[in-house]
Amino acid sequence: MKIIVDTNIVFSAIVNTSGTLGDLLLNSEKVFDFYAPGFLWHEIQKNRYKLKKISKLSDSELVESEYFVTKYIHFISEEQIPSRTWNRVQKLLQDIDTKDTAFVALNNYLRGQLWTGDKKLLKGLRNKNYKRILTTSQMLDIRRRKENKEK
Repeated sequence: MKIIVDTNIVFSAIVNTSGTLGDLLLNSEKVFDFYAPGFLWHEIQKNRYKLKKISKLSDSELVESEYFVTKYIHFISEEQIPSRTWNRVQKLLQDIDTKDTAFVALNNYLRGQLWTGDKKLLKGLRNKNYKRILTTSQMLDIRRRKENKEK
């Protein structure tokens, strides 16, 4: 299952790799294929000081955490996404949050599911009948069902 991972999920996982979000990203490779636009990598680098301050990790611990959290994420260049997809998504998000355009555009392009903890984005997309979006609890349920089937 193709999962496009939003910034807030990755940031939270970097700050706490042993939490639920870290667990999902680090231990779900048999269930999910994680993707993100290249923009996410830029956001991680741009916010490194903030991540370090929040996490209270040393420089080397932060780099290690970033590595483990992003290890299973396939970063896709935004240039691969057709302009018509960008245009549709910009219209869709214009009254929700245009900062998430790259994630929703990649989600549409890959025909995946967007995993986000952004309540404003989640509510706004659902109000517009956008169905390809998942919460963390839904991700946990999907993984649990898949693991139970394999037993």
